[in-house]
Amino acid sequence: MRLTTKGRYAVTAMLDLALNAGSAPVSLADISSRQEISLSYLEQLFAKLRRCELVSSVRGPGGGYRLSRPGSEIYVAQIIDAVNETVDATNCAGEANCQDGEVCLTHYLWCDLSDQIHRFLSAISLASLVERSEVRDVFIRQSASSSVVDRIPVVDRPAADQESL
Repeated sequence: MRLTTKGRYAVTAMLDLALNAGSAPVSLADISSRQEISLSYLEQLFAKLRRCELVSSVRGPGGGYRLSRPGSEIYVAQIIDAVNETVDATNCAGEANCQDGEVCLTHYLWCDLSDQIHRFLSAISLASLVERSEVRDVFIRQSASSSVVDRIPVVDRPAADQESL
């Protein structure tokens, strides 16, 4: 089973966007710099994410991207699906031609595993990832090295709760 870089980069970029969400939009150049993902590749991914209404764009100076809805309403599986990625554990890309053009003995087992993985990723929101201490630790490290942000975001909480952190 593998998830290609397209799916991994899309999830990484969306998590970066969620972590750096504030009053101003986040530029793809900033995401590119922090996550070491090609800017042109991010542009391609974000065009797909925008079409699927996971992000919205803001044009002009100081423009960039924002999540189109709260992080608690955006799930990892939606991001992967938006960039036309699949999590497929079969050896035939789900074509059922695994063994000399026919279905193999374990084809349906691997299909079931693929379905389980998709269900698992459908239960993980960006907000839940932002709340993980491991993710916050990486965010702090990246923020310190890029000197862009000196805050730890808490998505989908009232501003008073965020100030207490």
